[in-house]
Amino acid sequence: MIDSRDYEEFSRFLQDCCGLVLGDSRQYLVSSRLSRLLDEFDFKSVPELLHAMRQAPNPRLRTRVIDAMTTNETSWFRDGFPFEILRHVLLPELAAKGSSIKVWSSGCSSGQEAYSISMVVSEWEESRPSRKVPVSILGTDLSEKILDDARRAVYDGLSIVRGLSESRRARFFETVTDGHKVVPEVQRRCRFQKLNLIDSYAALGKFDLVFCRNVLIYFSGETKRQVLDGIARQMNPGGYLFLGASETAGPYTKAFETVRTDYGSVLRLKS
Repeated sequence: MIDSRDYEEFSRFLQDCCGLVLGDSRQYLVSSRLSRLLDEFDFKSVPELLHAMRQAPNPRLRTRVIDAMTTNETSWFRDGFPFEILRHVLLPELAAKGSSIKVWSSGCSSGQEAYSISMVVSEWEESRPSRKVPVSILGTDLSEKILDDARRAVYDGLSIVRGLSESRRARFFETVTDGHKVVPEVQRRCRFQKLNLIDSYAALGKFDLVFCRNVLIYFSGETKRQVLDGIARQMNPGGYLFLGASETAGPYTKAFETVRTDYGSVLRLKS
C-alpha cells in the first residue's frame, strides 16, 4: 500500500494530466492498478514506481500509468434506452435534416459503445432500405492500449455476452481464432483516435450527436464545466448529447436543454 504523501502527489499528477479526480482514501485502487506494471518496468513495489516517476521523465512509463488508471469497464448497448432513442427518434430526425450524420463517442474505451451505435445504424438502415444517409462515428479515449483494442475489434467469450442479444451476436460478429470479430459493415463507420478531454477539441470538427457517458463522474466540477462547454462548441445546431444515467449537465453549463421522448430523455444543444 502507498503512503499518504505518495497518494496525494499521484492524485495531483492524475488530475493535472487528464482531469481525473481520485478523491480520498483510494490508495488500494491506485496500488491495485499500478501493480500490474511492476514486472513490465522492473520495479519491486508501487512506491518505487511512483518515486521513479518523480525523479526522471519516462514518457513510456507515464503513458502506461495513465492507461492503467483511466481504463474502465464497458459493455454493449449499455443502459439500453440511449440506443432506442437513437434508432427511433434521432436517426430519422437527423437524416431528414442533412446529407450525413457525424457521431462522437467520447471515452469510448475498447470500442463497445462506438460499435453498438454502428449496429443500431445498420438495423435502422435495414428498416428503410430506400434511402441511406452516411453515418461516421469517431471514438476517442486517453488510453493508447485500449484504442488499439478498439481498432482490432476482436472480443473474447466473456465480453461478447455483456449486453448483446443472441441475434445481434449472430448478425454482427464473425468467429476468428482468438475470439469474435466485429463485421466489416459495422467497423467501416468507426474510427478511433487518442484525445485528452482536458485539451482542445477544435480539430475534431462538428458533430450531430455526442455520447459522453459515465465520463464526467471522474472529474471535478470545474473540469465538468470545461468539458461540457467544449463539447457544445463542437456540436452542430440542434445536436444531441447523451450523458451517463447518474450524470447531469445543468449545474455546469446552460448550453443544453432536456428533450423527453417515448424511450427516455436526451440533451439537445440550445439554439
